[in-house]
Amino acid sequence: METGMIISLAAYFIVMLGIGLYAYKQSTSDVSGYMLGGRSLSPSVAALSAGASDMSGWILMGLPGAMFVTGFSSTWIAIGLVLGAWANYFLVAPRLRVYTEKANDSITIPDYFSNRFTDKSNLLRVVSAVVIIVFFTLYTSSGVVAGGKLFESSFGLSYEMGLYITTGVVVLYTLFGGFLAVSLTDFVQGCIMFVALILVPTVAYSLLEQPLESTLNSVNPDMLNWIGAGSALGIISAMAWGLGYFGQPHIIVRFMSVRSVKDMPTARRIGMSWMIIAAIGAVGTGLFGAAYTYENNIVVDDPETIFLILSELLFHPLIAGFLLAAILAAIMSTISSQLLVSSSSLTEDFYKTFLRKEASDTELVTVGRISVAVVALCAIYLAYDRDSSILDLVSNAWAGFGAAFGPLVLFSLYWKRMNFAGALAGMLVGAITVLVWIYAPITIDGEKLSSLIYEIVPGFILSSIAIVVVSLTTPAPSKEITTLFDDVEKSL
Repeated sequence: METGMIISLAAYFIVMLGIGLYAYKQSTSDVSGYMLGGRSLSPSVAALSAGASDMSGWILMGLPGAMFVTGFSSTWIAIGLVLGAWANYFLVAPRLRVYTEKANDSITIPDYFSNRFTDKSNLLRVVSAVVIIVFFTLYTSSGVVAGGKLFESSFGLSYEMGLYITTGVVVLYTLFGGFLAVSLTDFVQGCIMFVALILVPTVAYSLLEQPLESTLNSVNPDMLNWIGAGSALGIISAMAWGLGYFGQPHIIVRFMSVRSVKDMPTARRIGMSWMIIAAIGAVGTGLFGAAYTYENNIVVDDPETIFLILSELLFHPLIAGFLLAAILAAIMSTISSQLLVSSSSLTEDFYKTFLRKEASDTELVTVGRISVAVVALCAIYLAYDRDSSILDLVSNAWAGFGAAFGPLVLFSLYWKRMNFAGALAGMLVGAITVLVWIYAPITIDGEKLSSLIYEIVPGFILSSIAIVVVSLTTPAPSKEITTLFDDVEKSL
């Protein structure tokens, strides 16, 4: 590997660990500080943190790879995600910020569900915490796999060494700095990703010798077709990724941490500007990369490495190292967010609720740190199976969270008549529908259900129906619950 690339990457790792040390000194004395940054994040940090933890390696590897192969028909996923993110900022962010503080200062999403419906049985808390821990351990392992493969393909290290380096750095700053470290590193990582997604496609486009349209037609005439080889159902499935936003714990927890609900419009403008430009950059990387490699007779074995290939071909090693750090930033920002949400569920929703109700803040922060390490070790263990499909894991987890939590979050924020039974039914129906859709041996014309339409669509619809039907056919919520709802409405 070039010396310049090593210098850039070393500088990146040092900055990440330095932020972890700063956050350790700032906000880890109590559990609210460790898990939620003391609800003191500025709108810019919260917005870029949400964006960076959301996008992962998908924005730098997955989407450019899909564009490289199929062209414009792959943009429907990006369009669906942009619309979903905007709706999330508009519908969920302000209300969730107010509601979680008024509902007994809820620190985690299961905490919020339990306090929102005064669940004395802790059933909502336990079910939602189990969903979070299981899905996020798998989700985290997909990011660890991506890190291992990146180090193996770009730096000549072993796959296993890549797993340990990626996870080791993330665990260090998450373990010590908690939520503030994760959010501040996400902010820096979001800035790096933003610059990289402007730089790479711009330079690649400027070096094209022929008009883009004629070159892409030579590569594959279908690349300029917005429908592609798909159908209307395929477009609906792609855009339905946007529905998942309402139920992603590692994203919506950022809304809970903003210092004031008055900062939400600023956070929304910053977050959506970042996301739109990043999505356009990813689309451009795939399209311009296809044209550039075709013109220069460059063989691309794995389309998802097109960003890596362009970085190493077009830039000085120092800048190439910075661009590779952008991919690491995308992967690590998501892993850190998922580790912290899993840790907070283990700490608040299991340890404190069932084992040590009177545990001190210092004890809970210690348990939180141990939980980060345990989840990371489980993720590394799963990542040793190199054949596990990263995209499948991410897709299934996104659908599972979106269907189990998405309708529940929306109805809990907007519908006064919703009750505990409706919440539990919606969560279970959403999660079970997704699992059945993926794994049940049911086919239509020889096609699996999940290949016909993305599992989040039936999961989200059936979960919503279950919430409404069960809430209306069981006793109305107590006066305590409706009074809290009215109090939130007045605050907004």
